[in-house]
Amino acid sequence: MDWTFAAVAAALVVVAYVVGSIPFGVLVAAWSGGPDPRTVGSGRTGGTNALRALGRKLALLVVTGDVLKGALPVLAARLLTGEAGVEVACGVAAVVGASRSMFVGFKGGRGVGTGVGTMLVIQPLAVAIAAPVFVVVIAITRYVSLGSLLGSAAMVLVVGIWWLAANGTVPWEYPLYATVGAALVWLAHTDNIERLIRGTERKFDLELLARDDPSG
Repeated sequence: MDWTFAAVAAALVVVAYVVGSIPFGVLVAAWSGGPDPRTVGSGRTGGTNALRALGRKLALLVVTGDVLKGALPVLAARLLTGEAGVEVACGVAAVVGASRSMFVGFKGGRGVGTGVGTMLVIQPLAVAIAAPVFVVVIAITRYVSLGSLLGSAAMVLVVGIWWLAANGTVPWEYPLYATVGAALVWLAHTDNIERLIRGTERKFDLELLARDDPSG
């Protein structure tokens, strides 16, 4: 075994978890003097709650941070090791950090934005195809959770087809990661899934997208 490589890979995975744990929703709220996203809606730290608590512009900043904390660890793994296995391990660690942040009592968001960031490095086409699914489902149903669930499922399908069509030239770790990543997102949405089944899931107020000040 190459112990130097193993040490680098392990360090990258740990760093990916720490970076994934950065609670941008909480940090942006503290920086702006706005309400903590954990005090509204689902009590999570991600983009949807940031939109409810902080408004459109600051929520965009939160989402950008969440995407970057997924993309950068995977990109670092690619550049430093060139190994797909290390890339996907960093992707998993970042998504886990996003939903189980060491900085906020091992709570956090649902890992959607961070998962999107990881896939932007691994397979941008999956994001390009899944994004309309996410948007259309929310526009029709007004359930952000359902959009996230179906969007992540679409990514699994796209990456699987890509892998099959590539005839062995794409690392098998990529479709495995797409499946595991989607499973982590679905796991983080367990309470939403229960409410969707019961018909009690909260609907998203589309008017929030037009407001810079959520109280306006």
